[in-house]
Amino acid sequence: MLSLPALLTGCTADAPKPAPTGVPDPVPAEVDGARDELAALAAAAQDRHLTARYVFSPADGPSRTVTLTSANDGTWRVDLPGWGQGGTVDVALATTADGLFQCVLPAAGCVRLGDPDDSVPRRADLRVQHPFTDWLEVLTDRRAPLAVSPATPPPGATGQCYSVDTTSASLNAPLDVGIYCYRPDGTPTAVRAGFGTLELAGEPGPAPATVQLPGPVTDGEPVRREAPSADPSASPSTS
Repeated sequence: MLSLPALLTGCTADAPKPAPTGVPDPVPAEVDGARDELAALAAAAQDRHLTARYVFSPADGPSRTVTLTSANDGTWRVDLPGWGQGGTVDVALATTADGLFQCVLPAAGCVRLGDPDDSVPRRADLRVQHPFTDWLEVLTDRRAPLAVSPATPPPGATGQCYSVDTTSASLNAPLDVGIYCYRPDGTPTAVRAGFGTLELAGEPGPAPATVQLPGPVTDGEPVRREAPSADPSASPSTS
């Protein structure tokens, strides 16, 4: 009889622990709230039609001004000076009802790249257009593999800012990780991503009814970012 309590105590100490339920730890309220806030601001940005100028500070090279036109009918255009052929050609990307175009500025002609909803080919990708176009769809998608938290605005920037990271191991991330800032009405005020930094310069203007191409549509290949290589078959002048 004296050994029974000790035996019961030993059985209690060796009892198996409850099996895990498989339910993950809850997401911190601040992080989950930031994801909702950013999704709401990105949705407002999708409905925000305007003309605006942004100071673009690339990861390499001098700063320049990017011009954004987001028309009331959903067409858009982004102008980027000094992008093509080693920084010597100004270009624009634009969508109209007729397709997606790359244009050489000023008014030197436009090449059709695809349908309005097609992705920009890599060889013609300015990258600065993404925060105003397809990346907004990613930011509004709660199923996208993103981790979002409040962030401090980049120097000189305003608006509510969020740090965005990807939780996927895929090499093809849906957007650039970085900092995204917006006004309450959805106006993008700053982006710091892999391509550099964009900051709103001055107050936005009203949006046009639709986007107009800056030049006629022509045949040919889009301008590339790299400077054209010298023709190895060309012989030096003997004069």
